[in-house]
Amino acid sequence: MPRKQRSFWKELPLLIGIALILALLIKTFLVQAFSIPSDSMQDTLQRGDRVLVDKLTPWFGSTPERGEVVVFHDPGGWLEDQKPAEPNVAQKFLSFIGLMPSAEEKDLIKRVIATGGDTVECKKGGPVKVNGHALNEPYIFPGDSACDDMPFGPIKVPKGRIWVMGDHRQNSLDSRYHQELPGGGTVSDDKVVGRAFTIAWPLNRLDWLGIPGTFDQKGLNGMGSVAPVAAGLAGAVPLVLWRRRRLTRPSDAIEGTDLTRKG
Repeated sequence: MPRKQRSFWKELPLLIGIALILALLIKTFLVQAFSIPSDSMQDTLQRGDRVLVDKLTPWFGSTPERGEVVVFHDPGGWLEDQKPAEPNVAQKFLSFIGLMPSAEEKDLIKRVIATGGDTVECKKGGPVKVNGHALNEPYIFPGDSACDDMPFGPIKVPKGRIWVMGDHRQNSLDSRYHQELPGGGTVSDDKVVGRAFTIAWPLNRLDWLGIPGTFDQKGLNGMGSVAPVAAGLAGAVPLVLWRRRRLTRPSDAIEGTDLTRKG
């Protein structure tokens, strides 16, 4: 006898429960929506934009890369003068399932300019330089300079940390303005929530947030990455020569013995 099919209304609570669990898992481990609260990333991002943030790759050991737009928790002291707005019930629910950012958390969004081991600097009137290479930054807000409001450096970024700046340079309290704090203005990789990879709302601003080509320029990795390779090669040459000598000496003796015997 076939089982009687349950009515839609009886299954609805189960479907809603499953949907909420899936949404919570996605928010926790995969993707989360964040709202842009300020103008510090114009024109790339506008106030009120909703961006989707990839939270999955950090779970596999991925670290922030130069050029990425990342969301990160306040490292301490960056947002101390800003009090979060008190969310209503609907906002709390949507935040819980990941459809809205939490109004109670202090998060920021900036562009990664330099990563651990890099040397970054910017003199007044000049471009930002990473490991001595000038960046061509078409994403900077029209009319802004690269850093005239707060020149800096050269600064060596510690391992496991990043140097971040807003695209609206003259309206962004970024790494430059927090050099007196622990970390010297840099942000620990552990504070990074994830990479913002797309603008999801409003629909007329739907767009991908890629890495600008200037961060792919040849030599940007600097001597820091070349030096270990060069040192390794320099150390390997004597070892190879020493090994070749050891291998050839016994064979020479054997060949000499054979020749003697033939004579």
